[in-house]
Amino acid sequence: MSEINRKPVFLTPNKVQPHYPLFVFLPGMDGTGRLLRSQTEGLEVAFDVRCLSIPLDDLTSWEDLTQQVVDLIELEIAKNPQRQVYLCGESFGGCLAIKVALYSPQLFDKIILVNSASSFHRRSWYSWVSQLINVVPRWLFPFGALGLLAVLASLDRIAPADRQDMLHTMRSVPPETVLWRITLVKEFDVSDVQLRQLTQPILVVASKRDRLLPSVAEAHHLCQVLDNVKTVFLPYSGHACLVEEEINLYDIMQIEDFLDNASQSELPYVVDY
Repeated sequence: MSEINRKPVFLTPNKVQPHYPLFVFLPGMDGTGRLLRSQTEGLEVAFDVRCLSIPLDDLTSWEDLTQQVVDLIELEIAKNPQRQVYLCGESFGGCLAIKVALYSPQLFDKIILVNSASSFHRRSWYSWVSQLINVVPRWLFPFGALGLLAVLASLDRIAPADRQDMLHTMRSVPPETVLWRITLVKEFDVSDVQLRQLTQPILVVASKRDRLLPSVAEAHHLCQVLDNVKTVFLPYSGHACLVEEEINLYDIMQIEDFLDNASQSELPYVVDY
């Protein structure tokens, strides 16, 4: 995949497939997009995959970031306007996906939300945690990342190499950027009335062992608010479920009948997620 730029860009896998449906992935708090690689091979069975990568020092507002992402997606759609577009957001990227979909709903055929950080407001203690970041010495952040890794992930379900990659990625994000993105999530305010404007089929994936966010409660809420929604609960997964060895997002989409004919392939095995 290409290197991170000074503005948000799409990382493009080696296997570019312009005649396949477009799959746009918006990553979590790190924003790098590097951690999607464990899912890319499965998704490439039927999609042309693009993963957003946000500069490590980016302090862009929701409005500007939303516009930048929409511009990137429109450039990809222009290469083949007839194909379907799937929008997927994980954690922080779930909030961004909602913003993007509300801004330009006509661009997307289907939406996937994975442990969306739209649930952030359900845990009040994050407010003082975000303030604590301001007073913690910068040199302590790499050590803090090690402790946060145990909260983010079910480590026993992640391969050792992927654990190291997660830790490296987390340590690469500057404290100022972490604080800014926490602030964005704190300020994320989309009403139920606005959510109901999303009429596309939506798949909500929530980890039952998410120790970072109340993802299950948020999934239930979204199911009550949205009409055209399916929910999937991962009983053994942590917040960073897409890095886990047993989780294959494409297989989940296929099992849940969330794929159109153009995105179908023969399912090789039944997944016990």
